[in-house]
Amino acid sequence: MKKIAFAIAAAVALAACDGGQRASNPVDEAQPAEHPAAEADTAALTARDAKAFLEDAQVRLEKMAEEVSHAAWLASTYINMDSQYVEALAAERYTAMAVALASEAAKFDNLDLDPDSRRKLTMLKQGLVFPAPKDPALTAELAQIGSKMQGMYGAGKYCRDVEGVEKCYTLTEMGRVMATNRDPELLKDLWVGWRKVSPPMKPLYERQVEIGNAGARELGYQNLSDFWRSKYDMEPDAFAADMDVQWNKVKPLYEALHCHVRAKLNEHYGDAVVPPQGKIPAHLLGNMWAQEWGNIYDLVKDRDMQAPYDLTQLVVDSGMSERDMVKVGEEFFTSLGFEPLPQTFWERSQFTQPRDRDVVCHASAWNMDGQDDIRIKMCINKTGEDLVTIHHELGHNFYQRIYKDQPFLYKEGANDGFHEAVGDTIALSITPKYLKEIGLMDEVPDESKDLGYLMQQALDKIAFLPFGLMVDKWRWQVFNGEVQPSDYNKAWWKLREEYQGIEAPVERSEANFDPGAKYHIPGNTPYARYFLARIQQFQFHRALCEAAGETGPLHRCSIYKNDEAGKKLRAMLAMGASKPWPDAMEALTGQRDLDASAIIDYFQPLMAYLETQNQGRQCGWESAAEHASHAR
Repeated sequence: MKKIAFAIAAAVALAACDGGQRASNPVDEAQPAEHPAAEADTAALTARDAKAFLEDAQVRLEKMAEEVSHAAWLASTYINMDSQYVEALAAERYTAMAVALASEAAKFDNLDLDPDSRRKLTMLKQGLVFPAPKDPALTAELAQIGSKMQGMYGAGKYCRDVEGVEKCYTLTEMGRVMATNRDPELLKDLWVGWRKVSPPMKPLYERQVEIGNAGARELGYQNLSDFWRSKYDMEPDAFAADMDVQWNKVKPLYEALHCHVRAKLNEHYGDAVVPPQGKIPAHLLGNMWAQEWGNIYDLVKDRDMQAPYDLTQLVVDSGMSERDMVKVGEEFFTSLGFEPLPQTFWERSQFTQPRDRDVVCHASAWNMDGQDDIRIKMCINKTGEDLVTIHHELGHNFYQRIYKDQPFLYKEGANDGFHEAVGDTIALSITPKYLKEIGLMDEVPDESKDLGYLMQQALDKIAFLPFGLMVDKWRWQVFNGEVQPSDYNKAWWKLREEYQGIEAPVERSEANFDPGAKYHIPGNTPYARYFLARIQQFQFHRALCEAAGETGPLHRCSIYKNDEAGKKLRAMLAMGASKPWPDAMEALTGQRDLDASAIIDYFQPLMAYLETQNQGRQCGWESAAEHASHAR
């Protein structure tokens, strides 16, 4: 996992001994705390002192991070009260250390330092996800809250009556049903059923935000929103504005896709289930959160539209085991010049769901020691989706390993979106050309079937963009007080309706806490990184294809086995976080800014197709009342 950030993301729930009641420790919400540097006597401090402090801090953090990594791994792969207790204690100690070091780092704010030292000090202050206040009791409480919520999520199930017999579904099992079943009532039942896991999290989440905001103020930030948005080598408001700029570039493509998908679902289900105008019911899009729609490709494609291949069928027909699927992903990276995965990876990773215990199946990549103890944790299904996910998670691992010689504070992606983008960039090279080379296909189909492939890609990549944007927009509003706990669910659905054009299949209220039914909320994983990654991966892919000398359509390019592309990618990844992300972006792409135009290039044939298909349809999803309200 990631060093500082993950330790707090691992942080755990309500104390086991408090009977589920909120801890009594008050948190001062009145005014921002004095910046610690304002109280420090900096007159005697020197640049040499700053360097000595940073050296010591990194040694201490790296040692403690390894302990927390193992505790978090245990809590995710053996869910029980004991593993959560161990994780909470480790996270508490790490948090206390990180908070103390972040506060001490502020003593050097007014010194004239070299850029490297200044960057490390800034990263030290920004490394936490939920910074605890200095109060040890609040640090302990914060450490307990996150682990409890993650445990609740990981152990969550939904039980329903099936022909007189109670059947209980794990989230993984419900996901399979959502992907393949077309019974709208069953899908609605599972959609509602899974969301029963999250209402108990709401008071815990509220308290966590309260404590985290106090911690952010002690570090000199207005609140957690300001703190989270400050981690991108630019002003917080400028970062949020740039996300909106990139979204507006691709919004026309999303709106065209939404219009086409709604029309096709209406044809299949009828007006009573999917109206021909307005928002799409969230339970019908093939995914528990309606964040990616690729599973309903069979409903969305035209009769004469054929994808060039069914990746799941190719995986099944190949006879590959779950471990073999990981080997395929590894071989892609080694073909680009990366070192093979260490033997310990194969011995210590979790590839399948154990039969004897609860685990967190949500796929994740871990670096346990900052060196070579890298692992993935998945419950792999033999599907095309999971083959792509494996490439994504291995992207984290190979990135983690190639920057292992950087100083501890630089053992990160250039920004968190870079880390998410790397594996997805590789996955864009899972083309028919690549599949033929590794023996999963006999021949490369001609371009006549490309529209089917692009539709499949868009149903995942483009459909995800507004979801990737709104999750953290919701959290930023929660953190800065714009959204109060009494409106958590209302604000969540307002954003989902506005950005995604979807709606809940049943009435929702503040008795629900639907944000908590998405792993990254109780797991405290910032989500803007996934939106950034969707932009960056196409920007990276275009640049790597150019380096590889590919001249054909961008969607048919694969960099598999290309030395020049591999050399360029490895050089950028080895930088870690040692330079501002625009420097890393420029090293790979020649550009210093985000640029969503690569997405437009990639999907240009599909956009032309959608514009033709949508002629005569009423696209968009705002009602007349909503349109009038926004106009005011």
